[in-house]
Amino acid sequence: MLMRTDPFRELDRLAQQLTRASGTWSTPSAMPMDAYREGEEYVIALDLPGVAKDAIDIDVERNMLTVKAERRPVTTGEDVQVELSERPLGVFSRQLVLGDTLDTERIRADYDAGVLTLRISIAERAKPRKIAIGREPARRQIVT
Repeated sequence: MLMRTDPFRELDRLAQQLTRASGTWSTPSAMPMDAYREGEEYVIALDLPGVAKDAIDIDVERNMLTVKAERRPVTTGEDVQVELSERPLGVFSRQLVLGDTLDTERIRADYDAGVLTLRISIAERAKPRKIAIGREPARRQIVT
């Protein structure tokens, strides 16, 4: 059996682990996300693989949206010996300032396949609308 080896692979993995510390509640790690507009909604998709639904906390205060999630270690028995552990554990957090054009009263959240999807409706006042043109008022002449 042929094995392809890279003598620096383990050194690179160790350096990444040392420089990318797991998050704690006081210093959480960031989570990757995508944001886009879809019709009359603004959509934010955050990657949270391996995070349980009950370990996700979503708050909105005024126009500040905060998402916190915690990936907990898998519980193992006494006879289990961990050989490799590369997945980051700890707390992940993301704060977003939402524009005034978004309706923070109508935010929906779904969690499926490790992706948290937030859908925020566009506020009525921000939607395009037609302005009707009225007729011009009659001009009055001032006689002195």
